[in-house]
Amino acid sequence: MIELRDGAPTVVWLSNDRLRLGIVPELGGRLLSLSRQDGRELLWRDENLLTDELRFRDGHVHRPVAGSLGDWVNYGGDKTWPAPQGWEGRDQWAGPPDPVLDSGAYAVTTDVRDGLATVTLTSGDEPRTGLRLRRRFELRDGGAGGDGYRLTLSALNTSGRSVRWALWNVTQLAADGEGGTLVGGPERVTRLLAGTGYPRWEQRGDATFVPHQEVVGKLGFPAATGWLSHTGDDTTLTQRFAVDPGAEYPDRGSRVEVWLECPLPEPLAELGGLNPPARIVECEVLGPLTTLRPGEETTLSIDVEVRPCAD
Repeated sequence: MIELRDGAPTVVWLSNDRLRLGIVPELGGRLLSLSRQDGRELLWRDENLLTDELRFRDGHVHRPVAGSLGDWVNYGGDKTWPAPQGWEGRDQWAGPPDPVLDSGAYAVTTDVRDGLATVTLTSGDEPRTGLRLRRRFELRDGGAGGDGYRLTLSALNTSGRSVRWALWNVTQLAADGEGGTLVGGPERVTRLLAGTGYPRWEQRGDATFVPHQEVVGKLGFPAATGWLSHTGDDTTLTQRFAVDPGAEYPDRGSRVEVWLECPLPEPLAELGGLNPPARIVECEVLGPLTTLRPGEETTLSIDVEVRPCAD
């Protein structure tokens, strides 16, 4: 079922008898709510900015934002960006914030047929990267497959030059209490960024576990085999995706990245004034770096499954 609710902002609700997804085209095409039948929210979002029905809190006005990390309005949820990130040249995405791909309005289309409901979000054309991003959510009727959805991403080169980018999907979840992220694959971990330090990790069988912890920092996983799971609040959210062992990936070969942050006494000047609003973990899936000539696109599909820990 698809329900479009006009308002400030407009929300597209996509649901079956197992899951309910709340998508806000105006806020960078974000998925800002994901819940099971019991109504328990799985994603982190800033409740100071948005209500449970994804309406703006009194006094908040959204506008596309550019600038440094300290200027970023982090609504939360699940969003797609280009990688690699950086501020040193045109071959790096200097966001967030970004007034088109991150905080710009996305066009939305919907379709329901043969038991499959689809919501497609399309960004504007971003001149610096040359990209137009598209996010397509597919949710089937209940029954087999009812506990999950498919997210298909694409990046189209709308410029008149060749560009080289990777798709980068970022899912923000609460990092309070017990829990953490399990990344499938051998113990090959790359320390990518230390705001206050690098997160600690441990090997668990054929996967690497990054527990919730008080740190601001990021790890990369160049040997990830195509799945990661986050467990918190008695629920496990698993993402599965294809990897290309022969391809080049951004950030020193990272196919998956895990970022952790927590509130600090003052903003991190070395990270552009970043001021973490809460204890958050980002589960990040990356596609391979791809050279796109004008008119070419790259795609990445992620199958998401949600289950109680007891399942």
